[in-house]
Amino acid sequence: MNMFRLLRADEIDCRISQISEKGLTLLLYKDARCDMNILDETVGPYNWKREHSRENANCTVSLYDEAHDQWISKEDTGTESNTEAQKGLASDSFKRACFNWGIGRELYSSPFIWIPAEKCNIVQGKNGKPACFDRFVVEKIAYNDQQEISGLAIMNTKTGKRCFVWTNESKNS
Repeated sequence: MNMFRLLRADEIDCRISQISEKGLTLLLYKDARCDMNILDETVGPYNWKREHSRENANCTVSLYDEAHDQWISKEDTGTESNTEAQKGLASDSFKRACFNWGIGRELYSSPFIWIPAEKCNIVQGKNGKPACFDRFVVEKIAYNDQQEISGLAIMNTKTGKRCFVWTNESKNS
């Protein structure tokens, strides 16, 4: 299996993906600090490195293999963010390279996360389209033996209420 531990609930962030008058969908993600912390914790701060190429579009994350006295590398490409393009590009390529090592790969098994309008505050945005300024956090997460998400609870921090519950046996409620 994976040499890196599974993500804790407090290491997983939620981002609104799509929104309508009826509700919104969320995506789960991890940030670069999470990856750096897990790399430090698992292999030690001196046994990994990151290198960027192609103007930060690519990132190579290398781990030192003491048994073979060599660096082993995995690389991936990122995309620019909407706020700070170059910083976002470097961060995204780093996070993707860390996925290649297995850090946070369990997020790929996330269920479809639908938050109905009655569990969030959807307003009309400046552009006339629906908007939501609520913040959502992973309250609880469980994994099965295949390192897939088997249970998930998400809280709307603005309302202080749980807005999504899922297990592989039930639908969201």
